[in-house]
Amino acid sequence: MSFSTLTRGAAIVAAGALAIGLTACAGGSTDDAPAADGSEGLGTLKVGALPVPAGDILKWVSDNLAEDAGLTIEWQEFTDYNTPNPALSDGSVDANLFQNSTFLDTYNEQSGDDLISVGEIYLPAAAFYSEKLDSLDDLDKGATIAIPNDPTNEGRALELLAAEGIIEIADGATTLADITDNPKDLKFVEIENASLALALPDNDAAFVTASFAIPAGLSDDQAILLEGTDSKYYNILATRADMKDDPRIEALIELLNDDRTKEYVLETWKGLIVPVD
Repeated sequence: MSFSTLTRGAAIVAAGALAIGLTACAGGSTDDAPAADGSEGLGTLKVGALPVPAGDILKWVSDNLAEDAGLTIEWQEFTDYNTPNPALSDGSVDANLFQNSTFLDTYNEQSGDDLISVGEIYLPAAAFYSEKLDSLDDLDKGATIAIPNDPTNEGRALELLAAEGIIEIADGATTLADITDNPKDLKFVEIENASLALALPDNDAAFVTASFAIPAGLSDDQAILLEGTDSKYYNILATRADMKDDPRIEALIELLNDDRTKEYVLETWKGLIVPVD
């Protein structure tokens, strides 16, 4: 099974052509950055990410913390979930920040790759949004709900509905076939993750992850059901196995988990992006 099954036929958005150097050195040089104490820097780390929130977080770390650590961060922008892992595999980037461990495991299983997680960074809290309802309790019989069409996030949406008692699902549910009871006869529309915010006007509710909710102008106070911080879907920093102990990777993890970075995240996204404890 190819990785393309993760989106089950959705067109891959052309991405990765824009490599934006977010560096601690003027002019975006990829030369080793000197540490603040004058010692030789760690060098450049190329990180693939979606613009929001990972790209914004990487830029903030680059502008505020990376120079003191002697690290230069070069960010390569992606706009979909399909291309960052292949880019990491082929060496186009050294790490990526956009996915949770379940998504990575699915990718590895379907592609035969062996990319690894080196730590959880933040939760991009997913939520159900609606332009028609104030609560999921207001769903009428036969209402339509738009959900992601990749197994990881589709399962995530179904789990959230099941936790509210709206449907019942089998253990490990990832597809609509895993719904075991649907008392309101809800109609589910499977849509590529990046397009779900656009589906709101045409459906009674839509499940949108934070990476796409934020650019669409959706906020936590507009959500009719918001994922809790006990979620298992925290985004991870991923890399290749041969880079697990690379000092640049270790430095980036420390910077991403720095208390100052966490404060920036909390102040910027106020509940939609939650740093790992």
